[in-house]
Amino acid sequence: MSILTAQKWGEKSYEFFSKRVVYHSFIWATYMLILLLLDGSDEGFGLILRNTLIHVFFLILIVYFNYLYLIPRFLSKKYFIIYLFLIIFTAVLVTPIEIVCLYWNIWENGNINTQIELLEKQSGHFIFIFSTLIISTLLKITKEWFFQQAIQKDLENKNLQSELSFLKSQINPHFLFNTLNNIYALSLKKSDKAPEIVLRLSEMMRYMLYKSNEKKVPLEQEIQYIQNYLALEKTRYGNKAKIEFECTGDSPKNYNIVPLLFITFLENSFKHGLSQSITEGFVICKLHIEKNRINFQLENSKTTEKDDRYFQGGIGLKNVKRRLELLYNSKFKLHIQETKDIYTVNLKIDLDRT
Repeated sequence: MSILTAQKWGEKSYEFFSKRVVYHSFIWATYMLILLLLDGSDEGFGLILRNTLIHVFFLILIVYFNYLYLIPRFLSKKYFIIYLFLIIFTAVLVTPIEIVCLYWNIWENGNINTQIELLEKQSGHFIFIFSTLIISTLLKITKEWFFQQAIQKDLENKNLQSELSFLKSQINPHFLFNTLNNIYALSLKKSDKAPEIVLRLSEMMRYMLYKSNEKKVPLEQEIQYIQNYLALEKTRYGNKAKIEFECTGDSPKNYNIVPLLFITFLENSFKHGLSQSITEGFVICKLHIEKNRINFQLENSKTTEKDDRYFQGGIGLKNVKRRLELLYNSKFKLHIQETKDIYTVNLKIDLDRT
């Protein structure tokens, strides 16, 4: 450990310790003040104050003895019987010592009736001290439980963010690989639509680079991304394929969505469906937005040969399923099915409003 690191750690430890001292001192001072205010005896204030100080002193002694020694040494190591015996022993040992101190303090004032009353209440003092030990133990256990829950929650959040970052890092190479294939095919055809394609591709790349790292993006931008992708594919396939897109229902301007959720399904529809078709194929994409929910429907033709890769999906499909589980939990429904001639994807997601 470097000197600078050790110094920072020492400063943080000192700050944490100082805050705890102030916090605990305030609690004990408040407790003592309450005892003084509620005391209804006819004794002088000096005697009452000394008795209260003696009482609080022994409570502090047993509470921190329990916190700093008994709990970490025995209870934390699950020596439950030994721990129970020790707190009983502590209460038995401390009770007469406190009684003697209080008796001596009262004796100085010559109040015999108060001394007799004190001796008669020894069992009550024992019960109070034992109860204080039990309550302090329960408070310590509760505090540790909340502390561990906070650590676990923080760890889960960090793991979630790490996994999402890893999943997002897989999107870009996968998309670029398919896009480069499209560009290569168009360059071979020497298409006159190259400027339009480059513009759409530029918009797609800008969206992917600047929006993919955001938690949520406007739904309108995600739809524009889909439209650009399908337009690019339509230019590539020409009359060979029927490619349609339709968006109905509420305006997408009022909603947000996780970026790049739908592109994997679209890529699969071309990679494992349309590009493998011997005759004319089709890809039909429909979006319907209604009552804070979007329904994404995708149908595409399938090859006559069995192709299980569509359902296995490689990295892409597993990726999007995992992202949906992490980001939408129970707020989505995904159903993928196959008939003799068609692959169908139906994805419903509960949306966030802007």
